[in-house]
Amino acid sequence: MAVSAFARMELRCPRELDPRPSWTLGDVLTELDALQATRLAATPSPLKQPPEWASSAREKAFVMRVEEDDGSEEEEDSSDEDARAIVTTGARFSCNDLELSSFEESEDELDCSGASYNLMEKRSIEKSVLLELEREHQLKIQEEVRSKLSSLEVCHQNEIQRTVSAFARLQKDAESRKELDRRLDVLFQRRIAEVLDKHLSMVQSDHEQKSQILERRIKDDAAVEEAKRREQSMKDEKIKQERTRQEAEARQKAAAKLAAEAQKAAYEAAKKEAAEKEAAKSRAEVVSTSGQTSQNNIDIKSELPGIKVYANSSALKAESRGRALHDQVPSNIYLSKDYSRYDRQIGKSISKLMPTIDSVKARASELIKALDGQECPRPIACRLFADKMISIVKSRNPKDKTFGNLAFACGYVMLLVTNQVPDAMDYLLAEFHKVCMYTVPKHLHALNAQARNTDYFRLIGYQEEDGKLQSTEAYLVNVAAYVKLYAAMIQTEIKGVRHPHGLAEGWKWLAMFLNSLPAITATACALHAFLKMAGFALHKKYGSQFMKILDVISRQFIPALKEQGPKVQAEAISNLQNYLDDKKYLEEPEGQYLAQQLLSKGYM
Repeated sequence: MAVSAFARMELRCPRELDPRPSWTLGDVLTELDALQATRLAATPSPLKQPPEWASSAREKAFVMRVEEDDGSEEEEDSSDEDARAIVTTGARFSCNDLELSSFEESEDELDCSGASYNLMEKRSIEKSVLLELEREHQLKIQEEVRSKLSSLEVCHQNEIQRTVSAFARLQKDAESRKELDRRLDVLFQRRIAEVLDKHLSMVQSDHEQKSQILERRIKDDAAVEEAKRREQSMKDEKIKQERTRQEAEARQKAAAKLAAEAQKAAYEAAKKEAAEKEAAKSRAEVVSTSGQTSQNNIDIKSELPGIKVYANSSALKAESRGRALHDQVPSNIYLSKDYSRYDRQIGKSISKLMPTIDSVKARASELIKALDGQECPRPIACRLFADKMISIVKSRNPKDKTFGNLAFACGYVMLLVTNQVPDAMDYLLAEFHKVCMYTVPKHLHALNAQARNTDYFRLIGYQEEDGKLQSTEAYLVNVAAYVKLYAAMIQTEIKGVRHPHGLAEGWKWLAMFLNSLPAITATACALHAFLKMAGFALHKKYGSQFMKILDVISRQFIPALKEQGPKVQAEAISNLQNYLDDKKYLEEPEGQYLAQQLLSKGYM
């Protein structure tokens, strides 16, 4: 019959000896290693002398009796008999002072403060048996826990190896994926570059084709426009020639009639003033001198042999027509009392001209009103206007620095007046050609010393001062002044106002001047004066063509001047050379901007 129950006894060791489920794997392993080391390090201690209580125990042996449990019938009979025999024989257990080293040295598992526990105390054999069983159970549990922990550690290491291997595979896959993506990206970018290059090539080719088509269209349009312009210019030229011819015929008829009336008026005036002998004598001398000069101008070749004329044939024809128109009105018409009042009025208005806005507006209005008057015939008024306007060179000082500003003001006044009175331009040009042959342009060259007489110098424009011809220096100053005034008139432009003798005529004048006239001091002074006043406007309008003209002056005209040595004044050469070297044609002449600004406010 089996032992039915044991007495309930509690271990004296603390509960901390049991494995704690809350410990980590490392803590458990550390604790087990410590216990194992303690157990192995402890040497078995010999049995001590039995204490007094042990001797008494031998005398009175401890008998362990186990009561039978009536309710337990499940054990085998053989087991019951053995147990009964053991109990009845009264087996004795004698426990000396044995010490459990493992429990003595473990401070974490036993809370005994260094005191040793005996397996069995006096009269507590049951406790010793239970403690031994507990110890065996504990060792078994520790072994199981250790094996379990070892298996868990192996599993953990295997899991770590698998994780590392998986991470390595993932990293390798990621790197291979990145390499594949990089190759695909390079391939994609290459394809994009090829497509873009192809597209740009197509766009460029298309643009070039369009540009070529547009250029051809522009050239065709330009050719068509040029043809139309030429055709229109030819028509306009024919119409202009026809109109000019008709106007010339009408002028000739009117001028002939007016000349007869003027001569009659002059005769009556001379007859009434016969009492004044000195005045009548001076008038007669003026008339005779004027007649001689007119006759000399007409018959240059016949009366002045030994003179060679340098000029373009078209320029000579234009000069001849202007001189014929100009001579239809007598040069002494201002002596007549009937027209002397208009002469004084026009002269007074021009003498008050200044390069200011008020002066330009006032003088232009006064002159237009005087020329449009019904009391004075138009040809006589135009002749008086031309004489007084050109004579401003004599009345003002051409050497003054402000003469250029005054010339620009005169140019604007002349343009405004001739725009309202177109006939006045013909008389202005005729007067310019009369006082300065280089405005034609024309040059008279004496072939020998005999031809270089007083009449020759008068013919080329020398003035008389106190009965003597003026000096060459004064003559050159006058030439420059007349050419400046002529150039100022040519280059003047006002928006909305048609110029009857504008930059186109100036361009023609410059070409004929360089092609026909020789390179001497007078022509050098005239050319420099013209460029100084009109060079900026010509460059602005004609650009590269004007630069070609300047190149001709630099390579042909100036070297021709230098070849003559002392015959040509060095100042004339240096003036031209400095004009080209300093590129004065790029600078606006002094006074031109002011005049342009004034007229834009007053007449635009």
